[in-house]
Amino acid sequence: MVGAIDDLLVEALFVSYLQASDEPTAAAVHQAITETIVRYGTDGCVARVAAEFGDHPDIAVGRMIWVREAVRAAYPTVDHQQL
Repeated sequence: MVGAIDDLLVEALFVSYLQASDEPTAAAVHQAITETIVRYGTDGCVARVAAEFGDHPDIAVGRMIWVREAVRAAYPTVDHQQL
């Protein structure tokens, strides 16, 4: 179950409005994830991640690296073995 939760956090942040250049706090990451899940739902987040990797793989890879690091930092008590 933890892996599925980690995946959802990562996918939601990936498709959120938040950017690495914003240098977001943990609270900003939490808020962006929550707002994105409410807006798109879990399936919508997954679909948008897939679309970005299909349309812009060169940019998507860099964003995914940042997103995984941001989720690890914002949720330090979650077991991130799947990230």
